[in-house]
Amino acid sequence: MAEDSEAHVADAHDVIRVIGARENNLKNVDVEIPKRRLTVFTGVSGSGKSSLVFGTIASESQRLINETYPTFVQQFMAQLNRPDVDGLENVSPAIIVDQERMGSNARSTVGTATDAHAMLRMLFSRLGQPHVGSPQAFSFNIPSVSGAGAMTREKNGKSVQERRSFEITGGMCPRCEGLGEVSDIDLDELVDRDKSLADGAITIPGYSVDGWLVRIFTESGFIDPHKPVKEFTETEHHDFFYKEPVKVKVQNMSMTYEGIVPKITKSMLQKDREALQPHIRAFVDRAVKFQPCPDCGGTRLNDGARSSKIGDVNIADAAAMQITDLAAWLDTIDDPAVAPLLATLRRTIASFIDIGLGYLSLDRSAGTLSGGESQRTKMIRHLGSALTDVTYVFDEPTAGLHPHDIARMNRLLTQLRDKGNTVLVVEHKPEVIEIADHIVDLGPGAGRAGGEIQYVGDVAGLRASGTVTGRHLDDRARVKDTVRTPSGAIEIRGATRHNLRGVDVDIPLGILTVVTGVAGSGKSSLIHGSLPDRDGVVVVDQAPIKGNRRSSPATYTGLMDAVRSAFAKANGVKPGLFSANSEGACIACRGLGVIITTLGFTQTVETLCEVCDGSGFSDTVLEFRLNGKNIAEVLAMSAAEAADFFPTGTVHTTLARMIDVGLGYITLGQALTTLSGGERQRLKLAISMAKKGVVYVLDEPTTGLHLADVEAMLGLLDRLVDDGNSVIVIEHHQAVMAHADWIIDLGPGAGHDGGRIVFEGTPADLVAARSTLTGEHLAAYVGA
Repeated sequence: MAEDSEAHVADAHDVIRVIGARENNLKNVDVEIPKRRLTVFTGVSGSGKSSLVFGTIASESQRLINETYPTFVQQFMAQLNRPDVDGLENVSPAIIVDQERMGSNARSTVGTATDAHAMLRMLFSRLGQPHVGSPQAFSFNIPSVSGAGAMTREKNGKSVQERRSFEITGGMCPRCEGLGEVSDIDLDELVDRDKSLADGAITIPGYSVDGWLVRIFTESGFIDPHKPVKEFTETEHHDFFYKEPVKVKVQNMSMTYEGIVPKITKSMLQKDREALQPHIRAFVDRAVKFQPCPDCGGTRLNDGARSSKIGDVNIADAAAMQITDLAAWLDTIDDPAVAPLLATLRRTIASFIDIGLGYLSLDRSAGTLSGGESQRTKMIRHLGSALTDVTYVFDEPTAGLHPHDIARMNRLLTQLRDKGNTVLVVEHKPEVIEIADHIVDLGPGAGRAGGEIQYVGDVAGLRASGTVTGRHLDDRARVKDTVRTPSGAIEIRGATRHNLRGVDVDIPLGILTVVTGVAGSGKSSLIHGSLPDRDGVVVVDQAPIKGNRRSSPATYTGLMDAVRSAFAKANGVKPGLFSANSEGACIACRGLGVIITTLGFTQTVETLCEVCDGSGFSDTVLEFRLNGKNIAEVLAMSAAEAADFFPTGTVHTTLARMIDVGLGYITLGQALTTLSGGERQRLKLAISMAKKGVVYVLDEPTTGLHLADVEAMLGLLDRLVDDGNSVIVIEHHQAVMAHADWIIDLGPGAGHDGGRIVFEGTPADLVAARSTLTGEHLAAYVGA
């Protein structure tokens, strides 16, 4: 039995070992991470935390798992490239829980994303009275269809005709096709009825009087182009607005004529709104009005699905309940025939409550969830899992959480660890750093100035380490001695969106206002539901920036046009020559900088283009210089370096704003797809900062910011206000609350326990009163 007293060789693999990691800005990083422990990765924004955790460890784990599937299955899976690392040892299967918002598909809800709605459908198909069918009869994604006809088949050498019929009973509302809302186009946003077509009656972007889009109407023969729209006959009105596609001759050319409504529906309204150009998107937002479907009342379900009830509750009622109420209703059902199903459904619903999402409802559209809510919703699948010895990877799990809720998140992280899992967390909040078993601090700076291990060890050692994180770990802001005086106010009256209870509030102008409250108290519903449609309001949220691998900060901010013009002027050539997407592209890689080799069902291989050395530009273009640099060298500069290179002009102004928002480390040619959620928001803020005298609405601008960077963000908010703007911040960070001129606190709880204003006043008054959860936590933070 000597074997028992010695460590088994299988127990020797107790650390994840990373050897020579070079992904993105990592500089040959070697590090050992203990398994079955909670490890927090810290460091300033852009220091390389995500590159190490997500881009190296988690990515390689997923790639290795994918390789275990048959090649037939692999061809349908995302092809992951091997990260740039010399070696990874003892990697366990990784489950990634990131902040990417859940799909904005209009058919996706909280219930469908977590399978809770599928179990609810099963429950109603078994117990609902009257019985209307299988679970698909309660699905708003399945329409009811039926059909019949004759079919011919061979039987004993003869053709035999048989009559067949089929019927599918679905739950989809036929009016709105399961979307819960119908769109109505405001015709007055399409045309000026007092004008004729020849005088420019059509007000749709791109429809100029002398353009082909309008000439099809004026020369079709269906409409008098010189008659004001308001004087159209009934036939002309129908032909102009709604006529079905027909062929017409316009200047001896055969063209398709159709009414203006179906025409713009196809060209603009049926496209992804986020992919539209800004001026087209603004037009669509004005022209299309959405309202709850009158047939189903917004429930998405047809009459049959809504007629079947358990007691006096139908499935639409159950899905609309706040999840805490749904849990109580499920406890009233006691039927041995569905006991296993009920047990699973109750566990899932309990997970919502445990994770702090009990204020949601299952019919809530997944696209309306914040990044933090999306991340916590994804966690629900894993809380009750029997899996162990897996690696859970979290990206700022406290994003969107009030200080009151962070303790609950910390309990969940430690529960996952205590089940024998490895938990890796990228985080900036001191409250999470404090519970870590192990810390890996990266830095010392961001971008090229980062990518190195600064400290590895416990929290006490981090405090004494002298690193940027260690020095700022105990930073505490203090409440301002004096606050600004408002110059006016935006009045909100009777706000009832989501859980708001007829809220009346005056939001002061000309100062820094912070709107706070526990998660689910109604902050976003109040601000985003009341302010964005007003003139002079600039909303900077964390919605992902649309872009691909060819998009970069230079193209997104509009810098690239000015840079190309500067090169063209200095060299006497066309600006288009300095675009890697057109004339200046390398002929071998077509401007990508890499050669992509598709190997069928195995992973795609990317190799650096040997012709252009990864620049994406042709040799001819790289010979042209501006102040001694070629276009590739300029795009490789960080924003801070480029600001010195372009000391004046619009380029310098935009770069200075990028530096102000803490993005001086980002290179101009970096792919947009590599930016974090916080970096995207700050990039959008940098673009918007050019406007003066407006109302800025910022949604948690400290997301993704290191403790050392929060002070710089506060300075930026002050400069925006001092320049004559009004700044409204939805935020949980106590440093931002303490720095505010005015605080609006919602609560007291979440869901139907919130939706009310529980405090309005200065931070000092909130600390002194300690009458709300926010007041208690802010008082503790400032040491009052």
